[in-house]
Amino acid sequence: MRVHAATRRAPTASAPSVLSAVVLGLVLAQSAHADIFGKVDSTGVIVLTDMPGKTGMSVIVASPPSPGRAKQPVQSTHADASQFEPVIVEASETFHLQPELLRAVIDVESRYNPNAVSEKGALGLMQLMPDTARRFSDGDMFNPRDNVLAGARYLRFLLDLFKDDMELALAAYNAGENAVIRAGYRIPSFPETRSYVPRVLDKYRRLLPASS
Repeated sequence: MRVHAATRRAPTASAPSVLSAVVLGLVLAQSAHADIFGKVDSTGVIVLTDMPGKTGMSVIVASPPSPGRAKQPVQSTHADASQFEPVIVEASETFHLQPELLRAVIDVESRYNPNAVSEKGALGLMQLMPDTARRFSDGDMFNPRDNVLAGARYLRFLLDLFKDDMELALAAYNAGENAVIRAGYRIPSFPETRSYVPRVLDKYRRLLPASS
């Protein structure tokens, strides 16, 4: 698609306002399944295209994300989870964490998929970002033992940092410790983090023994 919209400058209209009107018309006329790029050239002509890479073009309308790009949860079974129980117990004992907390984080993060990779690049069972993984391990994040030990070490660090406040530690696990600090030692307002913390806590509480 390539559109030229010739305009004459009127006292009450500027090129940007005309451009906005043209773009609005295009959006209303059709579903924008591709990015729309545009510019106003030196003669006052508005140029629109859906072909990227044109000199001087800026994104005017961004295409909506494809449903296929959304992260799809990986289904797990109790049999899948049970094979990781030895390293979960090892990590909980090494870093003084409740195994139920580790199980809850793993379930929410990756559904026990050791090969999981998020859209943002988080890796493995506990979905560690590469920079975080390097801080807490020199192992292979697709190796279940290396991943769980690194994730547990990071979680222990966060619990120590936030004085065993589990909500803040989980918020930091999702959004980063600096985000929690910048939020005044509260859960940041990111929708994903606001959803993540109660999901993990609910899973954790369900996993606790009945007497707890």
